[in-house]
Amino acid sequence: MTKQNQKGARVSLAGALARHTTLRQLQVFEAVARLGSFTRAAEELYLAQPTVSMQLKKLADTVGMPLFVQTGIRIQLTDTGRDVYTACQEVFRAMADLEVKVADLKGVRRGRLRLAVITSAKYLAPHLLGQFGRLHPGIDFSLKVTNRERLLERIANHEDDLYVLGEPPPGLEVEAHPLVPNPLVVMASRDHPLAGEHNISLKRLLEVPFVLRESGSGTRDALFRLLEEHGLQTPIVRMELSSNESIKQAIVAGLGITVLSLHSLALEGTNGPIAVLDAQGFPIQRHWYLAHSRGQKLSVVAQTFLDFVRQEGPHIAEELDRKLAEVRAAPVSRTEKKSNITGL
Repeated sequence: MTKQNQKGARVSLAGALARHTTLRQLQVFEAVARLGSFTRAAEELYLAQPTVSMQLKKLADTVGMPLFVQTGIRIQLTDTGRDVYTACQEVFRAMADLEVKVADLKGVRRGRLRLAVITSAKYLAPHLLGQFGRLHPGIDFSLKVTNRERLLERIANHEDDLYVLGEPPPGLEVEAHPLVPNPLVVMASRDHPLAGEHNISLKRLLEVPFVLRESGSGTRDALFRLLEEHGLQTPIVRMELSSNESIKQAIVAGLGITVLSLHSLALEGTNGPIAVLDAQGFPIQRHWYLAHSRGQKLSVVAQTFLDFVRQEGPHIAEELDRKLAEVRAAPVSRTEKKSNITGL
């Protein structure tokens, strides 16, 4: 095909997209193309997989050509699919630029803040947004909670205004600002044999099975680094789960012990079914960071939020610490029955 014909085809494709597609169809297509998976796109967009397939079929019918080819379990973009993906990125970039400009015109009286946080930080984010929202009641929020791998993808694709995560990996093109401390602790069910012991050695911990986050998780990596620094083997991993809440349910059920952020116990209170173990080498001291893509021009709303959390972060951390001190100080009894799990 000549360059002139290719240009004509792209113009025809753009016209078809403009006249007959919906924004939802483009959002679904962009997610599938970016993630390379119908299932992961459905999870990210909170849609049923048949809905994703239906939206893609409507889009392909509009374009008049296949957008994906499937080889085994892998899907790949066709040439036409790549053209549509490029068009999607341009559309979403233009919409994001427009949103920033409109927010700037409104100042901080009105606007929208798009915040994405790593799963472990979902206990912290509501405190930040709640206090900021009381100061700026006209601001709407979009909060995306996801795992570390997908959060890094969102940063690379400039999908949000700001991000809360642990220490950014080397080479990631972001500006990261330390937010609040994020201590990692060892947790077990309140009636676990280790719950009544003091100064538990790392070797003793390795005698019992662990329930941990998936590979690549910041908490998992921190535990493995600590063991490596002490010349110890990796733990027995009885189960891997992608949700902190599921992990807490599993350890209360007696499936093992775990390492999580102390913040994940913020709602349990003194009578909760989870105990923080007195283990050597813990807590592992880490920090949460508030980050944005390097060179990104922040909207007035995003910049105001960044300034707010940098100033108020220490006070919010103190408030959380007071609540968490109650959890850590809760008495542990060997004869104490398992508490009701409701509320975890």
